[in-house]
Amino acid sequence: MAALKYTVIRNKTQYKDYSNILEGLVFSGSMGKNDKEEIALLTLLIEKWDAEHNTFDELDPVELLQSLMSEHGLKAKDMVGILDISKGYVSDILHYKKGISKDVSRKLGDHFKVSQEAFNRPY
Repeated sequence: MAALKYTVIRNKTQYKDYSNILEGLVFSGSMGKNDKEEIALLTLLIEKWDAEHNTFDELDPVELLQSLMSEHGLKAKDMVGILDISKGYVSDILHYKKGISKDVSRKLGDHFKVSQEAFNRPY
């Protein structure tokens, strides 16, 4: 019997490896039927790990954003391009001066591969 290419994620190293593979597949430009299946499987495995191990409910949306930015090595100026908003608006969000709009929470969820509801909570 052939060894499985992917298994249930058991640790953070495996999680990061699978996330990097998924990112590479998604941004490769060319996608065949097998790639789509591989993307779907990796997404499922990563979402399962996230659901079991991430404690997004313990962080308010701004803390969560700051944590994700730190984890991905992003600065406020990087978020301007990612979210297509002004530098001032990013600064206001990060300093609790303005709330996170639904559009921004959707973009954050898409970019960081987490549920947008994590950013749509009162704080």
